Amino acid sequence: MNERLTKDNRYSQNLTLPCYDTDARFLLKPASFMDLAQELAYWAAQELGFGYDDLQKHHTAWVLSRMQFRFRNTPRWRDEVTLYTWHKGLDGIFFLRDFELRAKGDTNLADKASALVSCTSSWIVMDTQTRRLVRSDEVLDMVPSNTQCPDDALKEPAPKVTMPRGVTPVPAGTRQVSYADVDIIGHTNNARYIVWAMDSLTYEEAAGSPVKEVRINFNKETVPGETVELFRHSEPLDGGMRHYIEGKSAGKSCFCARIDY
Repeated sequence: MNERLTKDNRYSQNLTLPCYDTDARFLLKPASFMDLAQELAYWAAQELGFGYDDLQKHHTAWVLSRMQFRFRNTPRWRDEVTLYTWHKGLDGIFFLRDFELRAKGDTNLADKASALVSCTSSWIVMDTQTRRLVRSDEVLDMVPSNTQCPDDALKEPAPKVTMPRGVTPVPAGTRQVSYADVDIIGHTNNARYIVWAMDSLTYEEAAGSPVKEVRINFNKETVPGETVELFRHSEPLDGGMRHYIEGKSAGKSCFCARIDY
């Protein structure tokens, strides 16, 4: 996989984008970017001593809480790219981790406009036995400050996402959590929520034009057998469209996404 850790604590991986990560227009799918980012985050944390295996010793695990990513120049099937990630330390209850996807050979990391995809994410630590949040101060000893990189892929942390006030979202189907949805922690994988969200749109809405930006919050985990009701609201946006999709289980929000085209 040709991964490496740089002196400024960025972890990178060279990739050739496969056909199964792209759509009928050969463009990288949003959920596929999330899959790539999640996998690299695991490897980067492991390299620095606070990865999956390290946290499992304490019956804990990293859980993605918020993510925002912007397609500046959407990569395509067979493109040779480099995905970078680095963590930025604690912000309130969240540990921040950024990502940049760049054309292979583009090493001018100070030029943010040249990135293909820019992303910021917010993570918490969950007790895998109680399924509850672990206080951030209990995790700090495992995440040394000298492993941070202060750079920003996107200037602000991923924001809170909710349905706009005053709108009446329309029902957009249901999904039952099944085998294909569940990850190594035993709950619905973060990228599956974006699959569900985009599948709640018509094919023309989802594939008719490139995605510009995705924002998503993960509000409550869902587990095998659980049914998630989907609701959506759409509105015009500067010649494109903005779609809000929320998933609820037993009346409680599981996730809320905003997708801009």
